[in-house]
Amino acid sequence: MRALGLALLACLLAGGAAAQTDEAVAIAIFREAGKVLQHPRCLNCHPATDRPTQTDTMRPHQPRIVRGEDGHGPAGLPCSTCHHKANFDPARVPGHPEWHLAPRSMAWQGKSLGAICVQLKDKERNGGRDLPGLLRHMSEDSLVGWAWAPGAGRTPAPGTQEEFGALIRAWIDNGAHCPTE
Repeated sequence: MRALGLALLACLLAGGAAAQTDEAVAIAIFREAGKVLQHPRCLNCHPATDRPTQTDTMRPHQPRIVRGEDGHGPAGLPCSTCHHKANFDPARVPGHPEWHLAPRSMAWQGKSLGAICVQLKDKERNGGRDLPGLLRHMSEDSLVGWAWAPGAGRTPAPGTQEEFGALIRAWIDNGAHCPTE
């Protein structure tokens, strides 16, 4: 991701291209950002069902657990029962102070990159975020940032959160167009 992402950004900044809104450029940038969005670190918490997945192979969560009403686990067994404030590498249990699943409306597993893009831009599904709010979420949210520091036994998302944020900013600056597939 790093080489291509930075190459795309360099092309945008060269020769005034950054000032243009260019659908093809925006889509190319979003495809690069899609390497993060469609990575297991993101997909595991954006499941197609009410059951999260885990590991790089995205197998169903063990022990069997479900989303619950608020995405924080079922009543009586919240995610925080096992997932504490930080990764616990000896047991390979990931952790973060705000550990939870994305809302049902933001399920990505099994969806095309174009469908994910449409979801991201839909304020009815994305938690009411406009494009600047979406950029802040992607580039600054520490739970999103966990994808680049997932602990022992898990492959981090490609690149860095800073690079991902730069791609999202460039995508927005070029019109935030979505791939059709």
